Amino acid sequence: MKQGYAGGCKRCLGLLAGWLLSVVCWAQAPVTVMTVASWLPPGHPQNAVVLPTWRRWIEQATQGRVSLKVEYGLGAPPTIFDLVEDGVADAGWSFHGFVPGRFVLTQVVEQPGLGAGPEAASVAYWRVYQKYFAGANEHEGLHLAALFTHGPGLIQLRQPIESLADLQGKKIRVGGGVQSAIGKRMGVTRVPSPGNHVYEFLHEKIVDGAFLPMSEQRSQRLYEVAPYVVVLPGGMYLGSFGLVINPAFLAGLPEADRQAVLDVSGEKLSAMAGKAWAEGDVAGYRAAQEHGVTVVRVAAGEPMAQEFNQLMEGVEQGWAEQARQRGVAAEQALVELRNIARGL
Repeated sequence: MKQGYAGGCKRCLGLLAGWLLSVVCWAQAPVTVMTVASWLPPGHPQNAVVLPTWRRWIEQATQGRVSLKVEYGLGAPPTIFDLVEDGVADAGWSFHGFVPGRFVLTQVVEQPGLGAGPEAASVAYWRVYQKYFAGANEHEGLHLAALFTHGPGLIQLRQPIESLADLQGKKIRVGGGVQSAIGKRMGVTRVPSPGNHVYEFLHEKIVDGAFLPMSEQRSQRLYEVAPYVVVLPGGMYLGSFGLVINPAFLAGLPEADRQAVLDVSGEKLSAMAGKAWAEGDVAGYRAAQEHGVTVVRVAAGEPMAQEFNQLMEGVEQGWAEQARQRGVAAEQALVELRNIARGL
């Protein structure tokens, strides 16, 4: 009995040692790290929620063989697409409006009055872009991993206004894209700038206000420098973002890992990013309330809403004309995007 018991113990110990050895070998296996160029504060939902969640998905899908590391300061936000294409970073994300001329079709989701939140808008955006616009190859030299939007763009100001006419001549930060067309029609002095400079610009009184979603009240503490916010019905605009990967980086992965990364990107990643930005808006409204920010919610039919609708006449048609020049069915794509987003 004692001999059998001892033999059994030896066998158990042998199995345990083999299991521990396999764990140690797995833990010591080389990990491919994808560097992701990012910006905005580390506490922003994109950096605190979206990228960490994507990293967890990638690690789970590849059994730890691929991970990612967020890198700040690799370049200004408008240069990130080029940084990824040139291999300075393996991946990155940025706002399409920062690169005027290259991205036109991405403005499909930015048109005024969509009336849908960023999660639904991001899902609709991904589907419609793949169906109608992928062949136009605006992201040439890049692998498009996700498309997403922030929440409805608002007017955030240092001083209150009673009508949109009060904005004429005021210096307003715009990020590019459809925001620029909106600002032009409002008669503001447009000050192009990435969102990460807005606090400084408002604090130093370089601008009188900014077009931004509500999330930035919290993530960038805009409640300190923009204590007045105007919310127009249906959303003044949405902002288009792309998360891209260097094709050579993807090609360098084993086929199974490459497919695993792609499986946790695309529509799934787009939806998750949109949801994170939506939750950021909720936190932004809460922070604004806590810090005494005056939030003016304009109802449909009120004079300011009617004023905005009149000013926006022709914006959609102007975009569609530009988009058609790239050989796409612009109007059909916009109708489908709205139907999908409003139906989700």
